[in-house]
Amino acid sequence: MKVITANFMTCAVKGCKTSPTSFPLHFHDAELELQELDFQPQFIRNIISRIDWDGLQVTVNEVLGFPKIPDSKPEGETLNDEQILKDLHRLLLETQVMEGKLTCGNCGHEYMIKEGIANFLLPSHLV
Repeated sequence: MKVITANFMTCAVKGCKTSPTSFPLHFHDAELELQELDFQPQFIRNIISRIDWDGLQVTVNEVLGFPKIPDSKPEGETLNDEQILKDLHRLLLETQVMEGKLTCGNCGHEYMIKEGIANFLLPSHLV
């Protein structure tokens, strides 16, 4: 599961849909793997507007081993800073969470990640 994916996921439990604490899901026991990809600066520039920056800050704090990302979403001239774009590319596209779990901050439900795939299927009593 790429780190960028977590920025678009929220808890699937019905009671959590309206809760602000159901996003972002929190990584625990994450085993990371880097998968090198060709640097795509234009893709990073285009996706930044869709990223929830506060949620990404939480993820970066939980998934250790990364340089600190800027406090605010890059825009204007900072979108041309190649080092910022490379750091974001590495974090968002090259970093894979291979094992671990995502936990909802509202209900505490855990979504297991195995072999890089998060299981978002809910038991019938939570649907």
